[in-house]
Amino acid sequence: MRRVIPIQPVVVARSAATPVATAAGTELVSLYEKQKKIYPRSVHGWFSRWRWALVWLTQALFYGLPWLSWNGRQSVLFDLAARRFFIFDLVLYPQDFIYLTGLLVLSAFGLFFVTAVAGRMWCGYACPQTVYTEIFLWVEHHIEGERGARIKLDAGPRSFKRLWRKSAKHGVWLAISLWTGFSFVGYFTPIHTLGAEALTLMGIGGPAAQGVGPWEWFWVSFYGLATYGNAGFLREQVCKYMCPYARFQSAMFDRDTMIVSYDTARGDPRGTRARGADLDKLGLGDCIDCGLCVHVCPVGIDIREGLQYECIACSACIDACDGVMDKMKYPRGLIRYATENGVRKGFTRRQMFKRVLRPRVLIYGGVLLAIAAAFTTSLSLRQTLKVDVVRDRGTLARLVDNGQIENLYRLQLMNATESLQRYRVGVSGVPGAELASTIEVDLPPAQARWVTLAVRVPPQAAAAIGPGAHAIRFRVTPIGHDADAVSEKSTFVVPR
Repeated sequence: MRRVIPIQPVVVARSAATPVATAAGTELVSLYEKQKKIYPRSVHGWFSRWRWALVWLTQALFYGLPWLSWNGRQSVLFDLAARRFFIFDLVLYPQDFIYLTGLLVLSAFGLFFVTAVAGRMWCGYACPQTVYTEIFLWVEHHIEGERGARIKLDAGPRSFKRLWRKSAKHGVWLAISLWTGFSFVGYFTPIHTLGAEALTLMGIGGPAAQGVGPWEWFWVSFYGLATYGNAGFLREQVCKYMCPYARFQSAMFDRDTMIVSYDTARGDPRGTRARGADLDKLGLGDCIDCGLCVHVCPVGIDIREGLQYECIACSACIDACDGVMDKMKYPRGLIRYATENGVRKGFTRRQMFKRVLRPRVLIYGGVLLAIAAAFTTSLSLRQTLKVDVVRDRGTLARLVDNGQIENLYRLQLMNATESLQRYRVGVSGVPGAELASTIEVDLPPAQARWVTLAVRVPPQAAAAIGPGAHAIRFRVTPIGHDADAVSEKSTFVVPR
């Protein structure tokens, strides 16, 4: 007997704005909707000036540091090929990777602390996605016009005017993006070398610079196109869907966290009115329902609907609303930085600031200070000489002249300073142990060197300690300056 399996009808998903009706009259709405482009309106105000100040500061540091000379070389350079990391006076080796871990932990707790106190202020003012989106929007405003002009341009027919404006905009975007990629790679390849290679590729200058290969140009293009795509096209979608911070930020928020807030009690009911109208007679609040707070929002939300995870706390809505309040001769602060408790209970700014020192903030702040102190102390007390000892595995032990027992070792000495250093190597730990010859090593600035040496023990001393592996220490002492000696352990093998 055959089993009949009913086949369900296939429904093609359409836009959420276009419902699909079945024969039974059931209306199905697709869960997928085409992303609507957001056209943020430019805004001016106190918070906007702060935002642009941080744009200038962060970009001056990012673009400028690779070109800054320090001690005759690039001030900040992560030379992966040579395995040297230069940060002003610091010379770090791969063995110092622990400091990168400490820096990441410090950054994480710093972010937690700022979020607990002031919400997503990092996102709104200093996040690279926000910074480059702000720069790209500025270019768009100046080439294509204000919000209404851009909407009209995109909705209008194809024309020469539309072609040249779009081409000019994308040309400037690409130039900024490629310069950003070039600057980023300049932190890993000497930027003067990279610049000479770029001039050569453009037919300017002399022969190609040595040490720059296709991988450098791949990463220039990759990082540049990533900037172009994220800041030019994805924009708010990165903040809303791709960035994990938007998803777990609620774990760090509470009712006393400073957020961008709309004062519902003061603003509602909303409605249009003439300037100077009597609000009591009209039964209206201070909000004139102009929609400017929505038009200037880079993520396209309405802050009047309450706190939303998409909000990046850029404060553009505060500047827009304050401008409207000034024109209507109403008090500022209908949209403002405030806490949930502050808005609901009518706290003054002073009262809200007093509630900043709560357990959550104190814990984050205490951990942050402890990590910062440990990180700074460790970095300031680190050894400028690093020593690694490697036994010669080919010859564990051998008999030499006068019955002495000899072990071979290889020492890697790393000079983490930017001056020539001289070191003397000694040995201790086994009675009678001495080096086959006096070892003094000159190390150039920020260089490493392998030194092969032999340790010998007289037969009487070897017989006294017996066969087997015995602890031994190599002591490397600086000559000519007061730096501390470095001691590194190994083993000396006496054969049976």
